[in-house]
Amino acid sequence: MRDLFVTGVIFTWLMFVFRRPYLGVYLFTWISLMNPHRLCWGFAFNFPFAFIVAVVTILAYLASREPKQLPWSREMRLLLIFNFWILICTFFAFYPKLAWPAWNTIWKIQLFVFLTAMLINDRKRLEGYLWVLGLSLAFYGVKGGLFTILHGGVYRVQGPSGTFIGGNNELGLALILTIPILRYLQLQSRQAWVRHGLTAVMILTAIAVIGTQSRGAFLGAMAMGVFFWLKSRNKFTSALYIIIAVAVIGSIMPAAWYERMETIKDYKTDQSAQGRINAWWTAYYVANANLTGGGPDSFQPPTFRKYAPEPFNVHAAHSIYFETLGETGYTGLAMYVLLGLFTWGTCSRIIRACKRDPEHKWAADLAGMVQASYVGFATGGAFLSLAFYDYPYDLLVVVVVTASLVGVIKSPVRAAVPASAPARPLADAAQPVRRAVALDKTAGQK
Repeated sequence: MRDLFVTGVIFTWLMFVFRRPYLGVYLFTWISLMNPHRLCWGFAFNFPFAFIVAVVTILAYLASREPKQLPWSREMRLLLIFNFWILICTFFAFYPKLAWPAWNTIWKIQLFVFLTAMLINDRKRLEGYLWVLGLSLAFYGVKGGLFTILHGGVYRVQGPSGTFIGGNNELGLALILTIPILRYLQLQSRQAWVRHGLTAVMILTAIAVIGTQSRGAFLGAMAMGVFFWLKSRNKFTSALYIIIAVAVIGSIMPAAWYERMETIKDYKTDQSAQGRINAWWTAYYVANANLTGGGPDSFQPPTFRKYAPEPFNVHAAHSIYFETLGETGYTGLAMYVLLGLFTWGTCSRIIRACKRDPEHKWAADLAGMVQASYVGFATGGAFLSLAFYDYPYDLLVVVVVTASLVGVIKSPVRAAVPASAPARPLADAAQPVRRAVALDKTAGQK
């Protein structure tokens, strides 16, 4: 029954993509982040939903009158170069039979990153996209938060198997990325019930992060929480949310959880931590010996036997930085870090340009929350292998589109709708009239 429900929802939604290709971006993002088919037990579990949605969306986009223009910001240019570099690293990979399937996943994700930048070209579409980003992971936040409360934090919260977020560590980091986006959506919501609902969702998601019992996610949550508060418009309200979440967590988590978090300080005697450090040294030696690194999926036993200080202590990279270093070399790591710095810098430019502008205050709020997400990802990601996970790249596109809409960067995106156009509900009957008035006012100002 669950298989039929998920299939019905996806194919019903797909029917509207032919007329509105941007809905295909929403659908693909929802499938990629939430992986609803992985919650099924029958034919839907391995059904190629994402591939079908991708094909339909691309064909609909090519046949539509949508602008065929990409906002060529510095982030998008560097991202394109980075993808070509990964392709080169794949050609010279240690294990081609493993590297090419990994590249197949990477390029599909990146293709939709660029397609998103072209189709999400006004604020209304951007708001819808942010709701998809937030709620796709909030599902696991609410589910995991309730699970943690009901079971007293004894069991770990896990993600759907066979996905980027299948493990407890990976899910914890993904949820950290989501909380600031939920806060932005709350700030923009006018209905009280939506705001209160999002408050509950954020608190439960924070509890779910702790419920994963991931030490890396715990560190990322602390870093994100501090920056989240600093960047919040209403610091008292944000502090209240944090206090409530901490109080609930403190009352339900068992002694075993505290003991596990204490091992962060005793990493020298922790076998898991030592295994990660061994993998990091392996990545370092691989990059020193190979310009292109080992290629995708190169953290394999033969690699450790040749390069690792402890040849038989085999682990995954357990770090976005060392994963990138080991698989793409110093050149790839430099581009990966620079992508984050460029995105951060654009967020800062948006905040400076818009924080005192009432019409564009939303953009400053969004940029601040994206920065909070990035702080959490940069901290927690230092201990987890999620360098090619969708969400950070989706947020990069959000920043580029936002900067285009408010005029911080020059881009064809701004031509799609006036930068000052306010966000409107999806079912606004007066939308055509308002758009006409907005265009008329803009023309008058010119």
